[in-house]
Amino acid sequence: MIATYRGQAYSFHVKLHLAAALLLAGFASLAPAQAPRELEYEPVPFQAGKDVVWVPTPQVVVDKMLDLAKVTPADFVIDLGSGDGRTVITAARRGARALGVEYNPDMVELSKRNAVKNGVADKVRFIKADLFETDFSQATVVTMFLLPEINLKLRPKILALAPGTRIVSNSFNMGDWEADDSVDLGSRADCTVSWCTALFWIVPAQVAGIYDLPQGRLVLQQQYQRLSGSLVTPGGIQAVQGGRVAGTEVMFTAGGREYRGRMNGKQLELR
Repeated sequence: MIATYRGQAYSFHVKLHLAAALLLAGFASLAPAQAPRELEYEPVPFQAGKDVVWVPTPQVVVDKMLDLAKVTPADFVIDLGSGDGRTVITAARRGARALGVEYNPDMVELSKRNAVKNGVADKVRFIKADLFETDFSQATVVTMFLLPEINLKLRPKILALAPGTRIVSNSFNMGDWEADDSVDLGSRADCTVSWCTALFWIVPAQVAGIYDLPQGRLVLQQQYQRLSGSLVTPGGIQAVQGGRVAGTEVMFTAGGREYRGRMNGKQLELR
C-alpha cells in the first residue's frame, strides 16, 4: 500500500507540473512576440514651457519670416525657443545652416527626428538650453516666437549683435524699437490661429556721434534705426531729416540733399 500510495502521489505531481507547463505555454502563445514600441512624444498646443506656453508657428508665417530675412545658403539661422523644429528645418531646406535652442528635452528629440524625416539632419543642430544663457552672437538671422516681455529682456543682447544681423519675430514686438518691416497674414486661409504676423528688424550700427567730414561737421543722435541731428557747413546749419541706419548703411537728408554712406568700424564714410 505504501508503494502504491507513493506511486499515485508521484503520478499526481507529474500530472500537476505538466498541466502548469501547458497553461504557461498557452499564456505565452497569447503574448506579443516583442514588447510594443514606446509611443513617440507628441506636443500639445498651449502646453506649459519654461518661459512661454508652446504654440506652433503656422508654416505660412515661418515661410514669410524667412522671406523677410532673405535667408540664403550663406546664412546661419538661430531659432530661440525652437519647439518642434519647423523654423530651423525650413531654413535648412533653403540651404542655410541652422540651430534650434529649446529648453524641453522631449521637443529637442522630436526636432531631431523631424530633421531626419525632412532630409536636413546634416544642416541642423538642436540643443537643450536656456535661451537667456545661450550665445547666439554668431547668427546672421535670429528667429523667435516669444512673449513681448521676453523680447524686451533679450533686446539688449540682440542690439549688441553684429550690425546687419536680421531679426524676425512671430507677432510680438520689441517695445519702442519699431520693426523695419512687417506682414500680416491673418487673412490667409492657411493661417487659422491668432498669431499670423511676421515682424522684421535689422540690427543697426552705433552711429551717434560727431564726425568731421568733407561735407561739414555732422552731429548725429540715434534712437535704434532712426537718426536726427545737424550738418554744419560754411553755408549754415542744416537739420538732418529722415535719417535711418540699416545695418552699417546710413542715409539722411540735409539742406535738401540726400546723403548716403556706411559705417566702417567707428568711422562714417559718406558718398
